[in-house]
Amino acid sequence: MNATALMALAGDNILALAENPYPGRGIVAGLDESGSYMVQVYWITGRSPNSRNRVFGTDDEGRLFTEAADPSKVDDPALIIYNAMREVGLYYVVSNGDQTDTVISALGPNTFSLDLALRGREYEPDLPNFTPRITAVSSIAKGRTALFMSVLRKSPFGEECDRFTYELTQAPGFGYCITTYSGDGDPLPSFSGDPVLMPFIGGIEQIANDYWAALNKENRVSLAVKSIQISSGHSSIHVINKYAKV
Repeated sequence: MNATALMALAGDNILALAENPYPGRGIVAGLDESGSYMVQVYWITGRSPNSRNRVFGTDDEGRLFTEAADPSKVDDPALIIYNAMREVGLYYVVSNGDQTDTVISALGPNTFSLDLALRGREYEPDLPNFTPRITAVSSIAKGRTALFMSVLRKSPFGEECDRFTYELTQAPGFGYCITTYSGDGDPLPSFSGDPVLMPFIGGIEQIANDYWAALNKENRVSLAVKSIQISSGHSSIHVINKYAKV
């Protein structure tokens, strides 16, 4: 498939995302159009008041974290308050839960395995949905980039955890998307299949606006885009929050 056909496919996929009323939390990771920046997108959506009572915050260390928009209205902080993005050295981690910290703690100076880093983790214990844990790691080594993704999903045959780990080939202007759910429902249907090809058009703000626009207006809560300069490793984060912090 040539570049034009691949971009058309990626465009169809972001349109499909826009037609999905509830993808849950999502990650898209890849390279910008210039090939000079790695890009990570992370969003949260919510149906319950507890899930919607959140904003994204950032710090000077490249960290993105969730926090309560109104602390007085927090019902249960478990599974909704966590570090979504962290970085150390030339590794950049994004996930939908506290496994961000698990991966950071597993990073070694010479080798790294996302599968081994997450071997002690599994899907979230939020019965009846058993939300998958989704994770991506972008890295730079000697000026070359690498992208790893993981989905930890409850087995359809019992309580066991099915583990899917990917090492993906990147190209400028494209990202790969994994989400927690494939749509709305009760219980919510888990994401299935391989990471989905998506477009990265324009700069960090345009990418943020494109994916924000693709999320259901009623359910979207927050979205962030991290842009990482490959030559220097320097990162910046652009955040869109639906709700204001009290």
